[in-house]
Amino acid sequence: VGHPLQGHTHDVWSVAYSPDGRHIVSGSSDKTVRIWNSETGQLVGYPLQGHTDHVQSVACCPDGRHIVSGSNDKTVRIWNFQTGQPVGQPLQGHTDVVNSVACSPDGRHIVSGSLDKTFRIWDFQTRQPLMAQGQPFQGHIDWVSSVAYSPDGRHIVSGSFDETARIWDSQTGQPVGQPLQGRTVVYSPDGKHIVSGSNDKTVRIWDSQTGQQMGQPLQGHTETVRSVAYSPDGRHIVSGSRDKTVRIWNSQTGQPEGQPLQGHTDSVQSVAYSPDSRHIVSGSSDKTVRIWDSQTGQPVGQPLQGHTHWVCSVAYSPDGRHIVSGSGDETVRIWDSQTRQPVGQPLWDHTDHVFSVAYSPDGRHIVTGSDDKTIRIWDSQTGQPPVGQPLQGHTGYVLSVAYSPDGKHIVSGSWDKTVRIWDAQSGQQMGQPLQGHTDWVSSVAYSPDGRHIVSGSCDKTVRIWDSQTGWPVSQPLQGHTDHVRSVAYSPDGRHIVSGSWDKTVRIWDSQTGQPVG
Repeated sequence: VGHPLQGHTHDVWSVAYSPDGRHIVSGSSDKTVRIWNSETGQLVGYPLQGHTDHVQSVACCPDGRHIVSGSNDKTVRIWNFQTGQPVGQPLQGHTDVVNSVACSPDGRHIVSGSLDKTFRIWDFQTRQPLMAQGQPFQGHIDWVSSVAYSPDGRHIVSGSFDETARIWDSQTGQPVGQPLQGRTVVYSPDGKHIVSGSNDKTVRIWDSQTGQQMGQPLQGHTETVRSVAYSPDGRHIVSGSRDKTVRIWNSQTGQPEGQPLQGHTDSVQSVAYSPDSRHIVSGSSDKTVRIWDSQTGQPVGQPLQGHTHWVCSVAYSPDGRHIVSGSGDETVRIWDSQTRQPVGQPLWDHTDHVFSVAYSPDGRHIVTGSDDKTIRIWDSQTGQPPVGQPLQGHTGYVLSVAYSPDGKHIVSGSWDKTVRIWDAQSGQQMGQPLQGHTDWVSSVAYSPDGRHIVSGSCDKTVRIWDSQTGWPVSQPLQGHTDHVRSVAYSPDGRHIVSGSWDKTVRIWDSQTGQPVG
């Protein structure tokens, strides 16, 4: 749609839409978070600066007033969406890059995932971590690459480079069940399922309650699956792969819909549906963001250009008017989804790659996760300096971040093999990191009801966690034969889909944990 949103001077690692869809927030290796008008593609305000390394992940809080970001500087930051100013001090605690951040659905907590193999939950108001016996939530044995809240906020899911996704109780930080196989994860809208992507080139769907895989893996990609997402109505799944293509799948049958979407000239790092399901946005290592017609599979306009390094993460704002992208150029860019023009200037502050970006449910904030090990929250309207200090705690790259459905919490997944939950208002970690994965957590997502979190990891599993307690809800969802790169819940929460470096996509029943199909 229109021209690329340009402004970041380095790779865009993460993008996310504001809850109302009017803005897009992006995190980049240029150390900044940027807010864009999704209609005009123009940069909104100045870059949000404060991180001292790459911004790996961004997410918007549900109330639309704050943005959270994770960075390579090992911190998570909260930003005022309107002023672009930081809210409090950075959230510190991770000992490595913060790869992923997300807000809880009620906006009270933020979760972050890090290369330190842990995830942390922070109280948004106090910005203090919620710990388990004074320790981060642990379990992964490698970097936590992705974290997300379940729609009801009760669970957090984390994805790791240990090839597992884990589900944690968001209140206690305890693991729920066994790890699921996968690396990048996301909850279905209704929270019943989790989808994961893995290095085994597959996408898998899991039952978020039981952790069982649903059916056979969705096969078709010829290279690793980097990202997966559900359509808002839950009828389709979209996946992006290192094979340079985007594929659409029928979530019920697991069969591909039409031909692969081709156009990118390098790996597709991130994919997302627009709120109305009419469009799909993809970010690639070719430094561009592309918009596609989900019905025809045809590209909409020219690629969105401007990032000077890989585009690591993309997301639509809740109202569909903006797209946010995060890049290896350390910046976050916001684009107008109609004109395809950048909105304002790139958001700068992270000091390393921005791996993940996400909008708060209300669209007022963007959260970013970065290789600088921090999470930052930005004001999506102004793109001004970050809201508060970076959310810190992860000891490794923050690979994935997501807001809880109510916007009160953020979940993050990291290279430190942990999933962390953060208070979206205070930037404080909530309890201990969710531990269980034995490798990087590459993707996290909340279930639609916010009660669970799904995580995908390099340990080849997907895990479901109780977002309140942090405990696993079931045994790990196993089946992928390589890193799980991405996970997501279906809109009704009944299924989980996972994408893997094993070149497959798998669907799981979120209640039983059994494969679907």
